[in-house]
Amino acid sequence: MQNIENLIFDLGGVILTLDMPRAEQHFTALGVKDYNTLFRSGNVSSFFKAYEVGSITDAEFIEALKNLSGLPLTDKDLIAAWNAMLGHFPEERIALLNKLKNKYRLFLFSNTNALHLTTFRKMYGDTFNGNVFDDHFEKAYYSHTLGMRKPDKESYEYIIRENNLDPSKTVFIDDSILNIEGAEAAGLKGIHIKPGISILDICL
Repeated sequence: MQNIENLIFDLGGVILTLDMPRAEQHFTALGVKDYNTLFRSGNVSSFFKAYEVGSITDAEFIEALKNLSGLPLTDKDLIAAWNAMLGHFPEERIALLNKLKNKYRLFLFSNTNALHLTTFRKMYGDTFNGNVFDDHFEKAYYSHTLGMRKPDKESYEYIIRENNLDPSKTVFIDDSILNIEGAEAAGLKGIHIKPGISILDICL
């Protein structure tokens, strides 16, 4: 890409694969009914978004999950079901990051939460000889530690300011069109990873 100096990557669905059917299977096996209504309809319960911006604790989130399910579930079972959506890190995507690091400034911006962060960092280390996932990036931004989430315009603007980025020379890569639109509203260039393609299919 001409005149591009910086790349900001999303995580889930872009670098890390996601397995939403597996999460549904885990919750259904625990006795949760209407999983898609409760858990996936645009995060209908406000505590999902609150957890993503770090305004509630792990314990408060787990308790809210219990209340939403209406079942006497254990913390361990709920955490396992919650983390079941996390897939794996394809080696070819990690190899691409290593290659791109020689050409661009790389950043990560993910809407995530403390339970997922702990889990996928361990997954990465277990898969890649104890290496640290965040080391691929000049800085990794996670919504629950940033206190902001995509697609809010101010979240992108914060990253732009903190790293002195020229938005016109910065590409944001995400699998959500809403997040792409938020990035473009902040002046960034967007690449939407649509179903059926991956970061290996775009010209970087």
